[in-house]
Amino acid sequence: MVIEPGHPVEHRRKLNVFVLALLCLAVVISLRNLPISAEYGISALFYYGVAAIIFMIPYALISAELASGWPKSGGVYIWVREALGERWGFFAIWMQWFHNMTWYPAMLAFVGAGIAYIFDPFLATNKVYLITVILVGFWGITFLNFFGIQTSAWISSACVIIGVLIPGAILIALGAFWILSGNPLNISLAPSQLIPDLTHPSNLVFLSGVFLALVGLEVNANLAREVKHPQKNYPRAILIAIILALTILILGAISIAIVIPKEKIDLVSGVFEAFRYFLLQHNLPWAIPLIFGCIILGAIGELNAWAIASVKGLFVTTEHGSLPPIFHKLNKNHVPVNLLIFQALVVTATSFIFLYLPNINISYWVLSAFSVQMYLTMYVLLLVSGIVLRYKKPHVHRVYKIPFKNGGMWIAGIVGIAASLFALVLSFFPPEGFEVGNIYTYEILLFSGFIISCVIPLVIVSCRKPEWQIEVLEEIREEIHRSTH
Repeated sequence: MVIEPGHPVEHRRKLNVFVLALLCLAVVISLRNLPISAEYGISALFYYGVAAIIFMIPYALISAELASGWPKSGGVYIWVREALGERWGFFAIWMQWFHNMTWYPAMLAFVGAGIAYIFDPFLATNKVYLITVILVGFWGITFLNFFGIQTSAWISSACVIIGVLIPGAILIALGAFWILSGNPLNISLAPSQLIPDLTHPSNLVFLSGVFLALVGLEVNANLAREVKHPQKNYPRAILIAIILALTILILGAISIAIVIPKEKIDLVSGVFEAFRYFLLQHNLPWAIPLIFGCIILGAIGELNAWAIASVKGLFVTTEHGSLPPIFHKLNKNHVPVNLLIFQALVVTATSFIFLYLPNINISYWVLSAFSVQMYLTMYVLLLVSGIVLRYKKPHVHRVYKIPFKNGGMWIAGIVGIAASLFALVLSFFPPEGFEVGNIYTYEILLFSGFIISCVIPLVIVSCRKPEWQIEVLEEIREEIHRSTH
């Protein structure tokens, strides 16, 4: 008997719908995205609702189908390689990995702002301080991962509960109490403000930042195989995860916007600034370090999990000869140390954008724009692959399939691709109210960075040699599978 990819070969304990929803939520939600949303007040509800319908739901469902048909470790790399070939498979996994090179500095800047607000809030605007936190923090995480410490999905979920869900719920509760107490608000909550003025293109630019807040569900797409009746329950879990994520992101953003004027919202430290304001108003200064400590712990846990998971995901490509021999080295803990060091060097280089650009807000936005550009490029390939594999490999059994036959796949794929390309174009423009200095310098920086990011993987694949191919031991493959899912 030939077992096609995707056929279950063993019995596992099945996840219930709510646990699966929490695991999906764990890879998406982050409080650091709230200040970007807060800039648009109650209209954040419109932006997030649109982004979830035209982007998040399509890519999540297509990822689930691909993961249930090709459960082998490697994720995006395997799916795109099966559909479009080795070159584009490597390109896709490279873009998924490389987007983290700008996400890590932004996330560590958020951590640095949290530490600063515990001791001295003025430090959060100090470029040298933030650079120091980023470099010390990321190199520390890098060396920690040399020991092969595993961060399980359950630990990641605990970090989300402690560092995101609990602080997020507290922030929303403080905001609701503030409104119900009749305190003055810095934004209007009138229904007429729900739909933004879309005649100004600069208002649409925010949509690309919203997309970045909703990415990542493809990482846990393999869990579609771990739930009873996946055809019915996986979409339910996705829906619950999306509702929880949107609730926290929208209400959390509004909670910030009601107490901090739009022009004073700091993209890096806005969350901590809002918490500090609320807690001091309620004579609860003792709670500031506790809540900030939880948020920082959650962020570090997320960073640690991604730092090794993304590297091991890229390491899978060595089996097909896509990485030069210098990156093949594993230590005794089966950790690709040279890849980890290379990752840290790239993060170090990108971190200095904080010194190059005029202020921290612009630096933070540019890093986020770079990140969303690379991730959306990967999503276009993922969505195309979902459509292609319906026709190229229809015989492969999928535990979960998008309903309505090929028509359902085409609708999800085309809507997701169009949304991704639209947001990708928007990401090259600065948001309304951002003083970016010389607009030509700003655009050249974004375009050149994006082009270089796209060219590097294509050059690597073009230069590959037969001796680059190595065999990945099954025990290492299992470790990669655990750390990337």
